[in-house]
Amino acid sequence: MANAPAAEEAAPKGGGSKKLIIILAAVLVLVLVGGAAAFMLLKKKAHAEDGEEGAEAAEVAPKPKAHVKSDHPPTFVPLDPFTVNLADKDVDRFAQIGVTLQVDDPKFADQIKAYMPAIRSNVLMVLSHKTAVELLTIEGKEKLARDIMRESVRPMGIELDDDEDEAPAGDAAKKKKKKKRVRVESPVTQVLFSNFIVQ
Repeated sequence: MANAPAAEEAAPKGGGSKKLIIILAAVLVLVLVGGAAAFMLLKKKAHAEDGEEGAEAAEVAPKPKAHVKSDHPPTFVPLDPFTVNLADKDVDRFAQIGVTLQVDDPKFADQIKAYMPAIRSNVLMVLSHKTAVELLTIEGKEKLARDIMRESVRPMGIELDDDEDEAPAGDAAKKKKKKKRVRVESPVTQVLFSNFIVQ
C-alpha cells in the first residue's frame, strides 16, 4: 500500500511539469509573435515617415513644365490628303501624305480654315521640293513637319525662323547673325501625319 501513494504523488508532479512546459512554450510563442508584430509596425511607421518626407520634398521642389496645359483640349484641324510628285530626278516618285495641325486656340483653328487654300498651296510647294530619300528617314519626316508648321502660318502673316542647321556659309551667315529676329511662338503646336506613303 505504501507503493500506491508514492505512484500517485509522482503522477501529479509529472503532469505539472508538462503543464509548465506547455505554458512556457505558449508564452514564448506569444512573445515571438508580439515581437514580430511590433517590428513590422515600427518598420511600417518608419517607411510612412520616409514617404511623408519624400512628399514634402516633392512639394518643395517644383516640377518643370514642358508645356502649359490650357483649360480646354487642343483643337485638331485635318487637311485634305496631299498627293504630289516628288523632286527625284532619276525616277518618277510620288507621295501621299495626310496632315493634321494641332492648335491650342479654337479661334485660331477657325482662322486656319479661312486661309486653307493658301496653306494647302504652301504645303504642296514644300512637298514638291522633297525627294523620296529625304522623306523616308525619321529626320526627314521631322524636318517636313517643321517646314509644314512654318508654311501653315505664313499666309496669316506669322513668320517662323528657318532651321538653324541650314544657315548659309560664309558672309551670308555673318549677315544672318547680325540680323537677329525675335523668336515667334507658333500657334500651331504640332504637325501630325495621319497617312504617309512614298512610292
